[in-house]
Amino acid sequence: MLHINELTYRIEGRTLFERATVGIPEGHKVGLVGRNGTGKTTLLKLISGELAPDDGSITWPKRAKLGYVAQEAPGGPETLLEWVLSTDLERRDLLAEAETATDPERISEIHLRLADIGAHTAEARAARLLSGLGFDAAAQARPCSDFSGGWRMRVALASVLFLEPEFLLLDEPTNYLDLEGTLWLQSYLANYPHTVLIVSHDRDLLNVGIDAILHLEQARLSLYTGGYDTFEETRRERQRLQMKLKKKQDDERRRIEAFVNRFRAQANKAAQAQSRIKVLEKMRPIAASVEEGVAEIRFPQPAKQIASPLLRIEDGEVGYAADAPVLTNLNLRIDRDDRIALLGQNGNGKSTLAKLLSARIAPLDGKVFGAKKVEVGYFAQHQLDELNGGDTPYDVIERLMPEATVAERRARLGGHGFGADKADTKASHLSGGEKARLLLMIAGFSQPNLLILDEPTNHLDVDSREALIHGLNDYEGAVILISHDRHLIEATADRLWVVADGSVTPFAGTMDEYRTALLERRGRARDRGETREGDASSDTIAAVDHAATVDRSEARRQAAVAREKLAPLRKEAERLEARAGRIAAQIAKIDDALADGALFTENPERAQTYAAERGRLARMHTDTEDDWLTALDAVEQAEAAAKSAPVKSS
Repeated sequence: MLHINELTYRIEGRTLFERATVGIPEGHKVGLVGRNGTGKTTLLKLISGELAPDDGSITWPKRAKLGYVAQEAPGGPETLLEWVLSTDLERRDLLAEAETATDPERISEIHLRLADIGAHTAEARAARLLSGLGFDAAAQARPCSDFSGGWRMRVALASVLFLEPEFLLLDEPTNYLDLEGTLWLQSYLANYPHTVLIVSHDRDLLNVGIDAILHLEQARLSLYTGGYDTFEETRRERQRLQMKLKKKQDDERRRIEAFVNRFRAQANKAAQAQSRIKVLEKMRPIAASVEEGVAEIRFPQPAKQIASPLLRIEDGEVGYAADAPVLTNLNLRIDRDDRIALLGQNGNGKSTLAKLLSARIAPLDGKVFGAKKVEVGYFAQHQLDELNGGDTPYDVIERLMPEATVAERRARLGGHGFGADKADTKASHLSGGEKARLLLMIAGFSQPNLLILDEPTNHLDVDSREALIHGLNDYEGAVILISHDRHLIEATADRLWVVADGSVTPFAGTMDEYRTALLERRGRARDRGETREGDASSDTIAAVDHAATVDRSEARRQAAVAREKLAPLRKEAERLEARAGRIAAQIAKIDDALADGALFTENPERAQTYAAERGRLARMHTDTEDDWLTALDAVEQAEAAAKSAPVKSS
């Protein structure tokens, strides 16, 4: 069991942990969550011994191995497979000793120990891990130095998983993975036989195979049983009860203080007043559980509406060299309210397609229609490293709004989460999440018709990801999304394109079907004894029986008509939801007034008026909710129609 006892740690005068205590049972899979900057990575470093606490202790069983992905990714001449195998020092040393040992008894001990640790299956296990993380047999035989930093971090992750430590510490492992790798990791961790503590903002990962959520807030640690959704519900209920108790205590405190103030000077009441003073002194205040608000992520609506299609590609080819196209046979159409997620392994060409659609690179062949008239907002992870470290958010907005006043610029920044304390902070001192918010603001600044977001969530915490979902759903333009966050895709995208085998193919199923097909394909590959793990290519699509010939023009026409109907239906549903909320708030105010028993004796007419008004509002609330549910049904039917397409057998 991992014990954290009275942990205190400060950095640069800021307290990250203050007398934090928690115990993690052996074999549990625990997700460590909290806002950006609260100290999650620091806690992993404290547990691993990389940092020492100011006070308190962290203990676990002495003989247990602890695995933590190193900050330095491998980059030497060793092949990927060799490097992963070399990290098992015991196996390496035993094999070396077996080559030179002459004592029969020692030779026997060596081989028994090699059998115990599964040394003879190590290569196959390492190959499977690398395969699951996206390295096929050919890639496993290449040197580490051939790969970029992100791919090397996958190798570092594979080496830690290969060692199967009793305590596995993972810090945002999905930042280096595509959706396919993330799905594989979810499945792997769900079956991992030992204790796992994982820092992640991926809601789907935190709901699959996780036993508990460890929440870091206000320098304290709280352990909640269940996945992330259960944690949210439990925490929300705790907050509600805490606020209710606080209100009750505050009311009691005011009543006692009023009694003391009124009677402390009267001799016949002095003793009673004194006893109530002692009650006040013993009354421990209940802290208000007020959560720090998350700034909205908003995208301005398109400056002008352009008729569908926004973009159309015919027989397109794209790449970086004429003799080596990355993607070919591109026949794609993007309508003005499309929400498209690009799926497929890293390296298959998703980012290349995004650059083509955003006119950052030209096609090698074929035609792209509509590119000149469409305003595109573009976000990519590599832009975080390209920000000028000396620029502040105010410097950025000043260049974007040269004619605006200082107040207008700061108001714009404030709306994106950059208040007075952050607007003048240099980019080099901003967190990854703050840089991502700044780039998202820039991407939407020109009021584009099309937003292209390439892995926008890597540095955003869970709450900021939810803010991004709301921002995208409120945006009325088209969206192209590349992300390993399944929750984000399911909440914002209504079309899926698979980028694989050098081309792009629409996928007519859901994310659940995509995941099932992907896992089934990998299972078939294992059954055939293959070490190569391909991406979700044409085989994946065939697995869910979507290989029929589609009449593309008719399908697009019907889908476009259905999408045209969606916008007003969504707006009506949102209007009714907001109206129901306003009515509920009015009812709550009346309930507060009626809760005062003195009202019925001191002003019975007003009490009667309140009661009648409450009845009227309650009926109105019921009717509005019925209308809202009807509107939601209409939206769902329209969405289903937009996703469906006529199929003609070949």
